[in-house]
Amino acid sequence: MSDAIIRLENVSYRYPDGTAALTDCSLTINRNKRTAVLGANGAGKTTMFLHLNGILQPSSGRLFRDDIPFEYSRTGLRKLRSKVGMVFQNPDSQLFSASVQEDVSFGPMNLGLDTTTIRRRVAEALGAVAMAGLADKPVHNLSYGQKKRVCIAGVLAMEPEVIILDEPMAGLDAAMQEELTAVLERLHAGGITIVIATHDLDFAYGWADQALVMQSGGLLAHGTPEDILLRPEVGNALGTIPQIAEIIHSLSLLGIDLRGNGYLPRTRNELVAAIAAVTTREDTP
Repeated sequence: MSDAIIRLENVSYRYPDGTAALTDCSLTINRNKRTAVLGANGAGKTTMFLHLNGILQPSSGRLFRDDIPFEYSRTGLRKLRSKVGMVFQNPDSQLFSASVQEDVSFGPMNLGLDTTTIRRRVAEALGAVAMAGLADKPVHNLSYGQKKRVCIAGVLAMEPEVIILDEPMAGLDAAMQEELTAVLERLHAGGITIVIATHDLDFAYGWADQALVMQSGGLLAHGTPEDILLRPEVGNALGTIPQIAEIIHSLSLLGIDLRGNGYLPRTRNELVAAIAAVTTREDTP
């Protein structure tokens, strides 16, 4: 089986007002990977995401899932959306039922599943996002972070292979971001491919297995975060480089060479551990 779970081949899309949002865009989402999609506002991230589960259909070019072209009939789209779930940036645009349980049940019910299967899927999905105790709570009484988790549960109840999240950390405080990251880690450990659009370069650098950087409706760079996010052209496109990388460079000017000693930290905890290890080694007679 190919590593590519979703692939875009020369995809272009123009909105009805004439705006060209994607231009000859080719990129690959790899199976079982945590993928961060970065780019300035207007780079094409959201438009690309809306193509990934068939909400938009390309003006030209093709998309593939498991090397099979997308099929845009009602049956084809239903099958696609059961395997590729989308979580929008604003949870209020995705939640519309009275209670948490009703909202999460909506997708499985549309698949025509029996009641027992629907109940099982809903219970498992709510448990996965730590919302099982709030199944009967009215949606409008939830916090913003809880609403985000219910949106994820609604996608999980479809038992997808891929979950796409557009700016999932937007509007969340630090504690809620940590909670959501823990949820995403559990889902990834369970074999789900996670794709996130984000402006948080430091989050992408520490979290992702692969990064896609978009610019002007196309792909600028694709690879591991420690490779592409330090490239000059990527830094110019994004306006900065990861803070951890800046700190590592500054430390090297002070004589603490983490990279030269074999360390490539991508998170704050990894950075602290690497500094401690290197300085301890240098202080040892």
